Amino acid sequence: MTGVPVRYKTAREDSARWDGFEFRLGDIVISARSRSGTTWMQMICALLVFQDPELPAPLSELSSWLDWRTTPLDQVLAALSAQRHRRFIKTHTPLDGLPSDHRVTYIVVARHPLDAAVSLYHHYLNLDVRRLSQLQGLPDPGPAAPPAPLRDWLLSWIASDARPEEQPDSLAGYIRHAADAWSRRDAPNVVLAHYADLSADLPGEMRRLAGWLGIDVRAGRWPVLVSAASFPHMRARASRLAQGPPGILLDDAEFFRRGRSGAGRGALSAAEISDYQAKVSSMAPADALAWLHH
Repeated sequence: MTGVPVRYKTAREDSARWDGFEFRLGDIVISARSRSGTTWMQMICALLVFQDPELPAPLSELSSWLDWRTTPLDQVLAALSAQRHRRFIKTHTPLDGLPSDHRVTYIVVARHPLDAAVSLYHHYLNLDVRRLSQLQGLPDPGPAAPPAPLRDWLLSWIASDARPEEQPDSLAGYIRHAADAWSRRDAPNVVLAHYADLSADLPGEMRRLAGWLGIDVRAGRWPVLVSAASFPHMRARASRLAQGPPGILLDDAEFFRRGRSGAGRGALSAAEISDYQAKVSSMAPADALAWLHH
């Protein structure tokens, strides 16, 4: 987060929308690749900020997605300016594409790339792509083509050599996002979180994050807040927690499909997993890869 930020731009997102953004003391920026736990972390931050499982508004209103091009930038900035609670802002942009501000806490959430990719595959199937394209002023893509089988799609995703700046949801994009955050892990305002850790010890991770953010929670409130951050609770309230304008998801509850790990590795053979490991071994330092894949 020093020097000129890297620009990440796709048909649906543009990190340049952060240029000139006016931060406030205490702002929280949640940075994660798609399907890596972004909404989960938004929910955790909402529960810590408001300390009530009944949020005062839909999650996407409380936690704006600044770099998503569906909503005009002036509307997003106006909504953020009007907020009086401690702001927690969503982004899929890696830290090297964001402005740096010492008053801000940056939370980066990572997930095993193969698990994230499986979740991404099912997420695409749950999108009304024609409605989404209409909202973004893009040409009508026509009726959706039949999806490739999961294994075939996953192998194609692994084989792609797309550039992260142009396709952040590529394998290289996931690796770069996590490796860049790992390289900043000692910064006083950067917090790393991992999907597997949230799954294994949600109460402990929520307490750790509260400590980082300087938020005091009364002991008696923890059980209800942790319960509200669980996948069954979020799935049951999907209409208020799922991201995006109404109508772009075919089924809101499917936005919170399973919340488990291991699906990516389970879809591939041992030889295919070995090929995957060989490919990623040269894409980032070993310690960053070990953290990402743990």
